[in-house]
Amino acid sequence: VLPFSAFGAVVMARPESEVNGGSSQFFFFLFEPELTPAGRNLLDGRYAVFGYLTEGKEVLDKLKAGDKIESATVVQGIENLVQPQAA
Repeated sequence: VLPFSAFGAVVMARPESEVNGGSSQFFFFLFEPELTPAGRNLLDGRYAVFGYLTEGKEVLDKLKAGDKIESATVVQGIENLVQPQAA
């Protein structure tokens, strides 16, 4: 369980009303203090955080719709990765 409290958190997107509606979309959290006040974080538990950006944070403010991620590297926690089983 990773907290939704840091700039650059990598989060699975989903419809607000459908808690199991995650798809292949995700977003980077750009940290908004009014959404994550100390002790009253409104986003924890609502979306799945599965990592944090460790390099290139200055790029986040420049991202726009249509940009593509060319690579990503797991630097810690690879032992927690669960491969899907074939149906």
